[in-house]
Amino acid sequence: MTVRRNSAIIFVVIAVLIDFMGIGLIAPIIPKLLEQLTGKGLSDSAGYSGWLSFVYALLLFFCAPIMGNLSDQYGRRPLLLISLLGLGVDYLFSAFSPTLGWLFLGRAIAGLCGASITTASAYIADVSTPENRAQNFGLIGAAFGAGFVLGPALGGLVAHWGVRAPFIAAACLSFCNATFGYFVLPESLLPENRRRFEWRRANAIGSLQHLRQYPLVLALAAALFFIYLSGQSLQSTWNFYTMFKFDWSEGMIGASLALVGVMTLIVQGGLIRIIIPRVGNRNAIFLGLLIYGAGMTAFAFATQGWMMFGAAFLAAALCCLISFLLAWRALRHYMAPK
Repeated sequence: MTVRRNSAIIFVVIAVLIDFMGIGLIAPIIPKLLEQLTGKGLSDSAGYSGWLSFVYALLLFFCAPIMGNLSDQYGRRPLLLISLLGLGVDYLFSAFSPTLGWLFLGRAIAGLCGASITTASAYIADVSTPENRAQNFGLIGAAFGAGFVLGPALGGLVAHWGVRAPFIAAACLSFCNATFGYFVLPESLLPENRRRFEWRRANAIGSLQHLRQYPLVLALAAALFFIYLSGQSLQSTWNFYTMFKFDWSEGMIGASLALVGVMTLIVQGGLIRIIIPRVGNRNAIFLGLLIYGAGMTAFAFATQGWMMFGAAFLAAALCCLISFLLAWRALRHYMAPK
């Protein structure tokens, strides 16, 4: 039983790794693909990129609670596999899209079938004991970082075969991941622990109202919302801004994303263990948010490309990761099943 449980955890960690490898793979070449499809310049393409992100996030916002409640009734395994397949379909649409509309359709499918990280986290919670829960969740954070290191590096190699080649590679990774999971991934949620699907719980607004029962979790969720808001605003324009202002190549963009992955590994692998015992969770989150805000401000005043890799980049990315990981750990501590 222990061997099977460990194998399941390894698969889920690999699934998260491949998910973020796919994101890192395609991120550097999205501007060129949008320019190719729209026939417009970098500025207009950045606007289309923002709308693509909006469509994905909007559908994910409404569908993630539905997916979560479906997994409570039917188990984690089928929903996790559907999420992986949906992401593969999105990459496939992007790889062969003749028009911009196909890109939007792919993003919509990814949003409808999304929440793979949420389902993976629920799976980890199901198969973990109170003693190793934090360690197992730490593996997901490490997989996130490793994916962002390996993805851009692999994307730089694959991009030599054309602007759509990274999307094909990402689709292959997702489909192989889903196929492998179909044969080796056991169900983690026992039948006696399942509960019926309820629209009241599957409603996105209702899910937010449910947080009112947990004042501390509500405050942490609000902090995460603002971290995501600022981080996604930067992420959705990062490629376009650095290409426009600093004339960065796809390789430079990939290197910057890889640095984020390296820093995730550093934070998850050791820095949090040094910071928390010295200042505590609460002070570490406040300190991280404070320096994160200063780092984001420094982005706006960077005049040279190296500054994005220097103090401003390190402060913003590092402190964002500290705040993100600490807040998520607190949320899991209070919300994970005991």
